[in-house]
Amino acid sequence: QVQLVESGGGLVQSGESLRLSCVTSESIFDVATMAWYRQVPGKQRELIASLGFGGVTQYVASVEGRFAISKDTAKNTLFLQMDALKPEDTAVYYCNAQFSRAIVGPSGKTDYWGQGTQVTVSS
Repeated sequence: QVQLVESGGGLVQSGESLRLSCVTSESIFDVATMAWYRQVPGKQRELIASLGFGGVTQYVASVEGRFAISKDTAKNTLFLQMDALKPEDTAVYYCNAQFSRAIVGPSGKTDYWGQGTQVTVSS
């Protein structure tokens, strides 16, 4: 079972930056699509950034140009650099690893989640 552990959340003021980290228990970046999601109370978890194992990145429009997803393969760590933070970025941020059926087999688990880290941006 892959374990994901996020860190780096906190309370910042509008316009400031934070960098989230997600340490994985195994070397999975070559076989998994990695992503960051966020969730606010009463709303669905939202995909905000993804990093394919081929290196392709994608962002939701609301964070494009402000957030950057990256990885350090040697340290099994995924990052989310968040700049120019806004109050509407306040949420619990989750790290996700997604595997294809070709990798895990017909009955294997395809999605793994971290425990989440709170980001609060004050105005």
